[in-house]
Amino acid sequence: MARNAAIEPVSGISIAIPLVLLAVLSAAVAVQTGFVATGVPDMTAAPPQTIVIAPHRFAYRDATEYFRNGLAVDAPKLDMNVASPLEIMKYQTTLRDYDRCVADAVCTPAENRDDASSREETPVTGVSYDDAVQYAAWLSDHTGIEWRLPTDFELAYAAADRFPDDALGIDPNDRNPANRWLADYEREARRAAAIDPRPQPQGSFGISQTGLVDFAGNVWEWTSTCNKRVELGKKDLSGDPDSRSCGIMIAAGKHRAPMSSFVRIPKGGGCSVGSPPDNLGFRLVRSRGLLERLTDRVKGAMTHMFEPAMSPTAEQDDDES
Repeated sequence: MARNAAIEPVSGISIAIPLVLLAVLSAAVAVQTGFVATGVPDMTAAPPQTIVIAPHRFAYRDATEYFRNGLAVDAPKLDMNVASPLEIMKYQTTLRDYDRCVADAVCTPAENRDDASSREETPVTGVSYDDAVQYAAWLSDHTGIEWRLPTDFELAYAAADRFPDDALGIDPNDRNPANRWLADYEREARRAAAIDPRPQPQGSFGISQTGLVDFAGNVWEWTSTCNKRVELGKKDLSGDPDSRSCGIMIAAGKHRAPMSSFVRIPKGGGCSVGSPPDNLGFRLVRSRGLLERLTDRVKGAMTHMFEPAMSPTAEQDDDES
C-alpha cells in the first residue's frame, strides 16, 4: 500500500541560508576567475571621513523640471524605499586633499585656490563637474576604494532636513501665469547671495540630522544627475539622460542649480536658470563592493519574505543610478 507523504512547510530561513551561501560563493568565483579586478592600489592617500546612513523610507522631490502647456509645475514628491546603506563623506573635499591630486598632475588646479586661509579645513571650490570626476578617479586609485559623485537623490537622502524643497506650492491646475511668476520671483528673492561668499572652514554651516556637515552653506555640491525637462501631456521618448554625455549637471546647496559641466566659477556664467551658486565644490560617496551589494539583496529578499505586504513604493538601490 502506498504511503501518503506529509508535505512539510518550507521556512524562510531554510531558503535564506542557501541564498547567502550562493551569494558568497558567487563573489569568490568572480574574484578567482578574474571577472572582478583585484589589482593592488597605490595606497598613498587616507580614505576621507565618512558617515553611513542606514536604509529607510525617504520623501524625495524629483530633480526633473516639469512643465504643462509651457508653464513650470512642481515636480512630484516620491516615497522612496531605500534598500542599501549609503556611505558618504562627512565633509566636503578640502583644498588640501584636492591639491594632492594636483601635485600628481591628475587634477587641474582649482580656480580660486589662493583665497583660502587654511587648506586643511577649507573646502575646495572653483572646480567643475569634470574636475570632481577626475578627483574621484584619483582617490579611488590611491585608496583602493571606489569613490564617485553622489546622485541628486543620494545627496538629498544624506542631507535630510538640510536639503531644500524647490516646490513653488502653486495649484497645478492654476492657469494664471501671473501667480507662477510671482511665486517664482519670491523664491528667487529668498535665494540672495551670501553676505560673505568666501569658503569657510569645516563646521561653519551646521550639521544635518544624519551627520552630514556644512551642506547648504555657501558651497554648492556637484552631483552626477543630469538636468532633465519634461513637458507633461507629451510622450517622453528621451529616457533618463546619461551623465557621461550630459552637458548640464545638477549642483545642490541652498537650492538646486543646473550648471554646465565645465563651469568652475558660477558667478561668471554657466547657470542655466535662476540665481547662481556662491561656490562650486563636492563630496563623494563610496561605491559598495560586489559582495556588499549581494548581501544587501539577500537581506532585502529576507525582509520582503518576513514582513507583511506593504503599499507599492519606488525603490532606490545604491550604485544603481
